[in-house]
Amino acid sequence: MSAPLDWNRDGKDWPNCNASRFVKAGGITWHVQVAGKGPVLLLLHGTGASTHSWRDLLPLLARDYRVIAPDLPGHGFTETPRSAELSLPGMAELLAALLAELDEKPMDAVGHSAGCALLIRMALDGTIHPHTIIGLNAALRPFGGGAGRAFSSLARFFALNPLVPRFFAWQANDPGAIRRLMEGTGSRIDPRGLELYQRLFLSREHLQSTITMMANWDLVPLNDEMVHLNASLHLVVAQGDKAISPEDARQLKRKHPVIHLHWLKEGGHLVHEENPLEVAALIHDIAKPVSLRQTG
Repeated sequence: MSAPLDWNRDGKDWPNCNASRFVKAGGITWHVQVAGKGPVLLLLHGTGASTHSWRDLLPLLARDYRVIAPDLPGHGFTETPRSAELSLPGMAELLAALLAELDEKPMDAVGHSAGCALLIRMALDGTIHPHTIIGLNAALRPFGGGAGRAFSSLARFFALNPLVPRFFAWQANDPGAIRRLMEGTGSRIDPRGLELYQRLFLSREHLQSTITMMANWDLVPLNDEMVHLNASLHLVVAQGDKAISPEDARQLKRKHPVIHLHWLKEGGHLVHEENPLEVAALIHDIAKPVSLRQTG
């Protein structure tokens, strides 16, 4: 049987737990990590992950920034909202409520995978006003054609079927299955990282939120509105990413020439977990000059 993550049990050795706090905002209780001093930098993880995915990157960034890193709604230790709120607009509104409660105004923002889409949605909605948005293997392109419609229908079926999270939680009991899942993204995660993902995937609540989020996700409006984005958008693309085709970034660049592309030869979809030093240096190179100009 799987059980929800419990802070009293699972939080004792959670990465960067000394920076963790719990905040009530938007009708749910959030787990959020706050560390460092300086310009505010917001970190949003991707679908199915949690703050643990920043375990090595967050301390590096906290040397120069005040880093805000929440577990997304229904993920990790953050409470699950109503199903309808696990959509792109819904989650963006909830995140805006969290930032308002924290009284934090991000100067720059970094999002992995779907986390980048959330940052762009928030910037377009005017709930954040970052100078720079950095997407790490950003999930911004909608699935196209019949395949896209079939995927959406399948995700909705999974979200409505209570047996699906139990099945995946059962699968998560096999460490080999977790390793194969990670390798399927093009990334090689160390044993500690695999163990943390296994804890997440053993939680039915975490899995149900992940599946519901996928079922509710619609990137078409976001793509149509990106022309109005005021923030400077930088996409960091690992050439070994097997979860999101690097070609997606090229297509976005052709549609929106103002996008800046940065290519990493090593690493897969979870490159920030594989190569935190390289990714931290790149984030500093992209964002820090802007931040210093604004604070100096």
